[in-house]
Amino acid sequence: MNSITRFRTFMNITCYVMLAGLLIACSNQNDTEMKFTGANNEVKLMILDPGHFHAALIQKTMYNQIDPEVYIYAPDGPDVQNYLKKIEGYNTRPENPTEWISKLYASPDFFDKMLSEKPGNVMVTSGNNGKKTEYIKKAIDAGINVFADKPMAINSEDFELLKKAFESSEEKGVLLYDIMTERHEITSILQKEFSMTPEIFGTQVTGSSDEPAVVKESVHHFFKYVSGSILKRPAWFFDVSQQGEGIVDITTHLVDLIQWACFPGQIIDYHNDINIISSKRWSTDLTPSQFNAVTRLTDYPEYLQKDVIRDSILQVYANGEINYNIKGVHAKVSVRWNFEAPEGTGDTHYSIMRGTKANLVIRQGAEQNFKPVLYIEPVKDFDTGEFESTLTNGLKTVQEKYPGIEIQETNNGWMVIIPDSYKIGHEAHFRQVTEKYLKYLIDGKLPEWEVPNMIAKYYVTTKALELALEKSQTGTNQ
Repeated sequence: MNSITRFRTFMNITCYVMLAGLLIACSNQNDTEMKFTGANNEVKLMILDPGHFHAALIQKTMYNQIDPEVYIYAPDGPDVQNYLKKIEGYNTRPENPTEWISKLYASPDFFDKMLSEKPGNVMVTSGNNGKKTEYIKKAIDAGINVFADKPMAINSEDFELLKKAFESSEEKGVLLYDIMTERHEITSILQKEFSMTPEIFGTQVTGSSDEPAVVKESVHHFFKYVSGSILKRPAWFFDVSQQGEGIVDITTHLVDLIQWACFPGQIIDYHNDINIISSKRWSTDLTPSQFNAVTRLTDYPEYLQKDVIRDSILQVYANGEINYNIKGVHAKVSVRWNFEAPEGTGDTHYSIMRGTKANLVIRQGAEQNFKPVLYIEPVKDFDTGEFESTLTNGLKTVQEKYPGIEIQETNNGWMVIIPDSYKIGHEAHFRQVTEKYLKYLIDGKLPEWEVPNMIAKYYVTTKALELALEKSQTGTNQ
């Protein structure tokens, strides 16, 4: 081999080594970019089509880990403008103003533009649910973490696509998580805590279809105030093909609470652990003036005409009920939407968990001044005197985690007295969920039960809708 040949061979080998080193360096750089450490501003948000006010509530406060520069991709129109107004309101409020910097791209190709530019590493989606599952899947496939408002699926087709999105998230090493604010409501937290205290609750009864062991009922209202102002809802919110029916929307929270409270830390396998017994759906009927009050629109859009009866009444299938069995426990969830709550009231929640020693009941009616109150009520065949002594001991266990919690005797048992410091309100729960998600990003994973339980949750809601629709078509729906 002459000197020229040896030189060429040497240069070729050198180039290969340099190229390999460069590829490894790039790979390592990409790996580093996907790892979160909790450093300031390392999380960069991309807000996708923020048509629901929950997107703005995530930004009601600042987070050290989240960069104040936020990229918004949306079609131009009132939805994104309403979102921007809320952010500006947070930025300019007198007390604790935020410092968000909004970078808006408003165009029909907003989603494709986001994927091509990809200026952030976490996509937040809270709006029109018609294409939400598709957007989630494509974002995950592009290696983007997703923090999604509920529901992530509104029908059986979406459910199948959502399962694929979770498979892709594992392959890509990104986190897909939905925003379950109700886990942070203090009465729900304490209901769960007392159910995990055997000397007070005993064990979970299995119940029956006639008397479910766990019941969660939720009442909501189209006309409401958010951050001190009347909430303006987009017209598509009343189209179930875009928003989803009530049986797959609000019930997401209720099904989640049952899994979270009754089976803490346990994996729910929807193939073997869930059996839908029955479900039904029904409509809330709105007049044109009511529709105008919440949308500011004088006419129904064309896509709502299919739901108009008697020339002017808009039927919105916002109500639903699901009776099902989960791991042998009979459960029932129901949601109802009215137009407006009585003055001085708001959305309400009722829940009962039946134990062998006591029932844990959350009520939120007139007697409770329409504020959620938790009660501990011993079962009828249980010795009240014996229960009172064990209650005192069991209460100490809960007080270790939640100092200041007390009880007060009532006609049927005891009312749990909760200090006001724990009652931070629904809007503040978005910060708590966001902080939890930020921690999961640092961990690089969700708790092992979260993904299978999210899948189980959306199976319950979408399968229940499928069954309720079948009943409607055969005329057997109630």
